[in-house]
Parts: sequence; structure tokens; C-alpha cells
Amino acid sequence: MQTEILPPDMKVLMNHIYEYKKGVRRMVLFTFNKKYEQYAISRLQRQNIGYVILPVGNDRINLFFGKKECLDAIRLMINRPLNMLSPEEDFILGTMLGYDICAQCERYCERKCRSCKQAQ
Repeated sequence: MQTEILPPDMKVLMNHIYEYKKGVRRMVLFTFNKKYEQYAISRLQRQNIGYVILPVGNDRINLFFGKKECLDAIRLMINRPLNMLSPEEDFILGTMLGYDICAQCERYCERKCRSCKQAQ
């Protein structure tokens, strides 16, 4: 019997899938090397998990997977690189991903103040 040796990126993906299947997360954002894209997609498809793929650049991709409602919102909201999101979009995304709400509020305030100063 041959054991499949997974690269660290794919071990992280397996953990994210496990947490999603156990209900710990409703949606996951996983950024990884494009060379593992087909492997990741086939894992999600075999388990009937919906996903959205967005290129990052530098041979990396963002893979969102999870509940249909969350992915529908991602398809409507994310139409540019994540670092170009407005403070409000960034806040919504972090909240959808289950990030600490207080940390998200702090991040939002910092980004909003920074964008207000740049507009002056």
C-alpha cells in the first residue's frame, strides 16, 4: 500500500475541509500555489463542496469554498484583488470568514480612517 505524501499546502487544505465538514466554518478562504489547483478542485468536487477560484498573481490563487449563500455573495462582491476592497467590503468578508469580530471592527476603523485621510 502506497501512502500519498501531501505538500504542506494541501495538508492545510485538508484541515480546512475537515473544519468545514464539521461545521466549524461556513466558508473558507485558502491561498495557495496554482500548481495544486486541480488537486484542490478534485477534492472539493468529490465531497460536493462549492467553490470559487480567483487568481492572486505570482502563481498563487485564492480558493473560497463553503455554503452556497456565502459563495453567491463572494461572486457578487469580489470583483478585484482583495487588497483593493473598500473598508466595508473587507469587513464583510472577514466577518463571513468567521474572523474575530472585535479584530474586524478594529481593522475596519483603521482602514476607514486611513482612507479618509487619503481623500483629504
